[in-house]
Amino acid sequence: EARLVRQLRNTDGFSPELSLVAVRDDEVVGHILFSPIHIEAPTSPVPAMALAPMSVLPAFQNQGIGSRLVRAGLEACRQLAHRIVVVVGHPAYYPRFGFTPAGEKGLKAPFPIPDDAFMVLELSSGSLQGITGMVRYPPPFDDV
Repeated sequence: EARLVRQLRNTDGFSPELSLVAVRDDEVVGHILFSPIHIEAPTSPVPAMALAPMSVLPAFQNQGIGSRLVRAGLEACRQLAHRIVVVVGHPAYYPRFGFTPAGEKGLKAPFPIPDDAFMVLELSSGSLQGITGMVRYPPPFDDV
């Protein structure tokens, strides 16, 4: 994941405001990054964000750090007028933030993934209305 973060920081769409860290006692214990992606909709590409990657040091997991990073990151996305966030993650974790299965909204993953692990969140109501298609990630994700 560290390599992925370095590569994503060197892409045109990198937004420092969407790269957040959690610090405890002057030590970085968690990180989350929201990366620009797009949905190949029938008429034109639709911009979206990918919640990826996110990590918390093992010794600091199950203390709410990841949840705080997700909430703060989603709020930062809202403040920057992003409307759609996609995540590939644990289906028991991300629904608490409002994520729902992306397939139910007409989105397709560009790689094999269980349906319930591929999720989407509309940051503003109706953002996905009439939008269907394949989600496309930037090249650094190709090696993941």
